[in-house]
Amino acid sequence: MNFVAFDFETANAKRNSACSIALTVVKNNQVVDELYSLIDPQAAFHWRNTQIHGIAEKDILGAPNFAELWPHISNFFTKDKLIIAHNATFDCSVLSHTLQLYNLPVPNYLVLDTLATSRNLFSLENYKLNTICSNLDITLNHHHNALDDSRACADILLYQIKNYGVDKVSNYIKLK
Repeated sequence: MNFVAFDFETANAKRNSACSIALTVVKNNQVVDELYSLIDPQAAFHWRNTQIHGIAEKDILGAPNFAELWPHISNFFTKDKLIIAHNATFDCSVLSHTLQLYNLPVPNYLVLDTLATSRNLFSLENYKLNTICSNLDITLNHHHNALDDSRACADILLYQIKNYGVDKVSNYIKLK
């Protein structure tokens, strides 16, 4: 299966305050590439968000804003490519709100949420990314680091494909 797992971290509670993004590219069920970038959200950081992900205003000095980064990653977000995220509602919302902030068109793309697949395929005490990784023996070095989270999300879907089949997880694909 081919897909791209993605994850955002935000500077504050607003969905248009992306301060980092990661993409993990999977082709034929193998991770083939990864991208990570800090993003200048052009917004204030809230201490609570910094406490969660460890990114502070000083860290994004010199980082591109999202409008500058978008041309380099937009080709992943098309109707013929599958994007996955853990709690895709959040990450897709961050993408949409951030694009709208810069008056950029919001694309349609295929999306699968590993939170939804996990809730339906596993019986766990909760379905947080770190809980699922712990139960499946998937490495998650730094939870709330966008690159580690996107890689873990990819590994969760790869586990589900291996153990439940492509057809089972494909039922969760939606057009965004």
